[in-house]
Amino acid sequence: MSRLPQMALMLAALLPTAGHALEVSIDPHADLLYRQALPLLEQADTQEDESVLRTALDSDPELRRQGQAMAHTLPTAVALLKKSVALGHPVAQYRLALYYMTYLPAAQIPDAACPLLQASLDQGFAPSAPAIATWCPPYNASAQYRAALEAVPSMATLYAPYYPQPATRMACSRSQPQGLEMLWGRQRDYQAEVYRLLGDLDPQHRHSLLQKAVETNGCVTAQQHLTSRP
Repeated sequence: MSRLPQMALMLAALLPTAGHALEVSIDPHADLLYRQALPLLEQADTQEDESVLRTALDSDPELRRQGQAMAHTLPTAVALLKKSVALGHPVAQYRLALYYMTYLPAAQIPDAACPLLQASLDQGFAPSAPAIATWCPPYNASAQYRAALEAVPSMATLYAPYYPQPATRMACSRSQPQGLEMLWGRQRDYQAEVYRLLGDLDPQHRHSLLQKAVETNGCVTAQQHLTSRP
């Protein structure tokens, strides 16, 4: 019997990503505001895609009309996101941060986006993790960041209805966006990103974490690291 505590400790050491479930409750009104913003964000994305395809026609009246429509649609969506963020909605926090990452100058992004990304990840929302890795030093190397990453798998059920989600970049994806184009990831895609990021923070378990990333969605970057190791 005396060996049981020791065996439990050994098992915990072998499972670095088995974080405790977080106590997250999404405010219903915040969720309504977030969902009201979604079709407006999609409409703005569609208008922008069409504009990019027609950049040579910047004198076209229809192109000007689309630009005017987006000028109204996107601010309305952002206003709804901000109201949802004020009520602590983790997915709205991520989408507002993504808006800042897309449209603000690079020098302004950390101050505007990182508090939102951190608040979102602290509630277990995985898409914020790779954005933090890019924009948010020194938090992206902290013990708090690692603990937040480890808690993500336990929140899969809560956030399943909110996928897919866009991103400016995903290291586990075979394709990369052009210009303002977004990548869209499923829940498993972002979970693979979390395993990959944990591998960077946990050298002792790096190989097993990279292997999990590959098993989760065929993560290209993780597979390359595994293959290149002696």
